[in-house]
Amino acid sequence: MTQQEQAPTEQTEVKNNEGLDNLEAFDSIEEEPLESTMSPTAALEEQVALLKDQLLRTHAEMENVRRRASEDVTKAHKFAIEKFADGLLPVQESLEKALADNSGDLNTLREGVELTFKQLSTALEKGGIIVVDPKGETFDPHFHQAISAIPSELPANTVIDVLQKGYKIADRVLRPALVVVSAQS
Repeated sequence: MTQQEQAPTEQTEVKNNEGLDNLEAFDSIEEEPLESTMSPTAALEEQVALLKDQLLRTHAEMENVRRRASEDVTKAHKFAIEKFADGLLPVQESLEKALADNSGDLNTLREGVELTFKQLSTALEKGGIIVVDPKGETFDPHFHQAISAIPSELPANTVIDVLQKGYKIADRVLRPALVVVSAQS
């Protein structure tokens, strides 16, 4: 038994001795001889064995943490799109209903397409996809792709027309907007 392991036991015994005050109790602990039955080599070997056991347990725990983290990452990659796909299912169902409609009423068909478009826009918005429609803004090569430049009264590099909207997810460009910019005349 090491000196550190003895200390709590001896302190407990000191607390149980009601007749001694604290100073006398500490003096008596210091005066007690260390366990002489265990040789210093045996004590060190015991301590080494305890440390090896602790090291092996810590290593096993770290391997378990790594394995669990790896499984979590795999699951996150595998199911990351689940929420987004769930938002798109109503859009698919609406399109199927529109294709199955044989009424021939164009107004009804138009209303259905508008509602489906709203469903799709909502699903994209919930998925974190943002529309980039930069008409009238200054050209930004990070978010826009200039197709042509036309002389204009507007300041140079102002987006005059958007040929195709762009999209970004959070702050990352998913697809740049295809634009026509103004050139100095």
